[in-house]
Amino acid sequence: MPLIQIKAIEGVFTKEQKQEVVRKLTDTMVAIEGEALRPYTVVLFEEISSGSWGIGGNTLETADVESARCGR
Repeated sequence: MPLIQIKAIEGVFTKEQKQEVVRKLTDTMVAIEGEALRPYTVVLFEEISSGSWGIGGNTLETADVESARCGR
C-alpha cells in the first residue's frame, strides 16, 4: 500500500487545491502501478503551522509563501 506524504505550511492551499493534489498524485501512482492500486493508495496532506517551518536558518510563514507565489 503506497503512502504519499505532503507537508505544507497551513493556509497555503485551499480545500479544492488539496483535493486536486490528492487526486493527481493518486492518478500518477495508478499510472505507474496499475488501476488495482487505486483503493490502496493513501495520500496524507499535513499542514505545518505558520512559522514552524525553517529554510536556510529562517522560519517561513504563510505570508512568505504568498509573497513568493505573487513574485513580490
